[in-house]
Amino acid sequence: MWYDCHKVSSIEGYPLAWDKRDIDIAVASWTTHGWAEPWRHGPWTCTFHSAGHIPGAVMLHVDTGSYRVMFTGDFDTRDSPLVAGAEPQDVDILFLEGTYGGRSHPDQEEELERFLTRIDQVVARGGTALIPAFANGRTQDVIMRLHKHRPHLNVHVNGMGKLIAQHQMEHEHLLRDPSALRKAWSWVKRISSKSDRKRALDADVIVSTSGMLDGGPALWFLNRLRHDSRNAILLTGYQARGSGGRALLDTGRLEIYGTMTQIDLEIDQFSFSTHAGHDEIVAFAKACNAKHVVIYHSDPNHARPPLAEALEANGHTVHTPENGVPYTIV
Repeated sequence: MWYDCHKVSSIEGYPLAWDKRDIDIAVASWTTHGWAEPWRHGPWTCTFHSAGHIPGAVMLHVDTGSYRVMFTGDFDTRDSPLVAGAEPQDVDILFLEGTYGGRSHPDQEEELERFLTRIDQVVARGGTALIPAFANGRTQDVIMRLHKHRPHLNVHVNGMGKLIAQHQMEHEHLLRDPSALRKAWSWVKRISSKSDRKRALDADVIVSTSGMLDGGPALWFLNRLRHDSRNAILLTGYQARGSGGRALLDTGRLEIYGTMTQIDLEIDQFSFSTHAGHDEIVAFAKACNAKHVVIYHSDPNHARPPLAEALEANGHTVHTPENGVPYTIV
């Protein structure tokens, strides 16, 4: 993905703070460790634990000899089609992502049923459901759900998610159900040429990057599907401020190949997030028996205050750091 980001930045002309040499240096410096396999780093004992979220996501547990510290990174305690949820570990200090502080996810089964029903409605009227999806995790989750629950549909997939799925299948130990991913990937029609793209315009469902409609094949499909009101756009992930998907939700317009374009299609959004919600975050911290909790990766105005309040109510000492400010926790 680093190499792809570098390639796209060169094509689209936006600057990066690093170049290809930096990628090569980083890759050459890489060392790998398995889950639950401790290793020494100086006087510390370090261990990776699965973070849920996406395949390969890990929480870093560090035992200094005096304190047990864990950094969650992006994590989720709920199972997804692709990965099993994160499990708590006993720690003294927990560095905890708070992306969804103050917000709870809808019931997974109810949200899935709403998603499938909307697809059924689009297909029944002769339309195509375009599903923009993140390349790593979301594309594969969506394909697996469709294969399991709607195997009769004509589903096509395009974008970086194809390559990532191949890598995921080469590392089966990272997956919750490797067989389910392999079967779903054999079932879905993978787009690899211009003629494949054109044929996909008649599909029931197209799953494609980018998940926020900031580029990728999804824009090519949208530019052609937008002329038929039977079609629909079904967003499956968070749409950040300034993204094409956010503009589409807020204004019904987004930029396509340099032109701000009105999109007169049905647009819906579904919550298939693989970040822990507020309730899962609070329960996880409690199960870790953490005396100190440090909240990061969160909106300081909306997510952190309610999350800090809930954590403090459970007896944790909560820290909400600011950039550039040093902290002494113990």
